[in-house]
Amino acid sequence: MIVSGYAPPDWLFAPAKPGVTRAFDIPVRALDAAVPVRTYSPEGIPDDEPLPLLLVHDGPEYDAQAGLTQYLSAGMAAGWLPRLRAALLGPGPRDRWYSANTRYARALALTVIPALSGRLSVSRRIGMGASLGALAMLHAHCRHPGALDALFLQSGSFFTPGLDPQERRFRYYQRVTRFVAGLHEGGVHEDGLPAPRIPVELTCGSAEENVANNRLMAVTLRGLGYPAALHEGPDGHNFTAWRDALDPYLTALLRRLG
Repeated sequence: MIVSGYAPPDWLFAPAKPGVTRAFDIPVRALDAAVPVRTYSPEGIPDDEPLPLLLVHDGPEYDAQAGLTQYLSAGMAAGWLPRLRAALLGPGPRDRWYSANTRYARALALTVIPALSGRLSVSRRIGMGASLGALAMLHAHCRHPGALDALFLQSGSFFTPGLDPQERRFRYYQRVTRFVAGLHEGGVHEDGLPAPRIPVELTCGSAEENVANNRLMAVTLRGLGYPAALHEGPDGHNFTAWRDALDPYLTALLRRLG
């Protein structure tokens, strides 16, 4: 849905250097698979210089459909983003991995992030994702506190039976709702919200089905002491909406951490 008078973000057409990219797989025994990764770094920065690392679920899709590395390059070129790197994580079997899967959370925290840190010096780690990818980043933080220093979650699939009965046919619905219920019940389950209370920025389209569960999650996060904010836009559940929310919301988070 495009509203009247819509214009794409200026950064999409701004001058930007391409940066340095590398593609490789990280084998993960717990998943019986490899996680495909493409890293992005600003030009002229040695690998051993510590920089924040943006870890992005559905990373190749974010780049192809939302111009993520163009956003990063344009922001750094103009000085409104700090220098940072990104790790674009391929989704693999997305529904299985990103649906509050404890094996995937363990793989991300104990295999993927350490492997990336062995290649690139990392000062802070920011988890990013949309839809199920956002859910999976929040789940990884809950299962492995300290793995991530901040979260940027777009249109998270924070399903509850009361708000999302239309999702019941989703194969992993019960696993997702069980995890989300534990958060709303005060973190009493093993997947509950832990310390440290890291900053969380959420975005969601006011026209999409997930807006109600995102509003509820923002309230829960703040109630448990997290510095969390939900920002609603006029669009729906798509990469255009997620792209258009990168600035100012991801920008503000990265500046805060950088």
